[in-house]
Amino acid sequence: MTPATNALPFKAMASFRTFTVDEYDRLIDAGFLTKSDRVELLEGYVVHKLPSKPPHDFSVSAVGDLFTRVIPSGWVIRCQAGARLTQSRPEPDIAIARGPLRSYASRHPGPADLGLVVEVSESSLDRDQQDKTRIYARDTIPVYWVVNLVDRRVEVHTDPTGPGDNPRYQTLRVFPSGAAVPVELDGVTVGTVPVDDLMP
Repeated sequence: MTPATNALPFKAMASFRTFTVDEYDRLIDAGFLTKSDRVELLEGYVVHKLPSKPPHDFSVSAVGDLFTRVIPSGWVIRCQAGARLTQSRPEPDIAIARGPLRSYASRHPGPADLGLVVEVSESSLDRDQQDKTRIYARDTIPVYWVVNLVDRRVEVHTDPTGPGDNPRYQTLRVFPSGAAVPVELDGVTVGTVPVDDLMP
């Protein structure tokens, strides 16, 4: 009897191959992958994005709305749009990138462009706390937020190690309900966002 293929983690399955970011972009350009496929490239693997629910969509909109009130000139807010990293092409729920907006008319922002990325997490919580943390730390994205809808808190990761055997953020600060989260760009706090305003 052939063992079920789902008995192993997806990375351990011999039938899988990885893609470079350039190969992934060519699949999109050639029409093999479209917006309706709802996938993103994570560490070389084309991974399905989990369907969003109303609480997730509310929080994404709330983060974007509150950021517009505190983000200074010279930065742009991108919502559920692609980023181009060394091994991944994630589509973070919110990203704050160096402006102007027209800089990204023909390209996705790369690591040097990104000041802060946010993933709103409910059904995707494990992926966002583990895989995405590793992915963003590898490319030294300075600040990574997980808006944790399950535990109703915001987890702020800073001090990325960069590439290596175990990319990670060296500092984690947790902001529970009732707290305000500092919004930091280039090491400067440009404003704060109440945790409760981000929660459905």
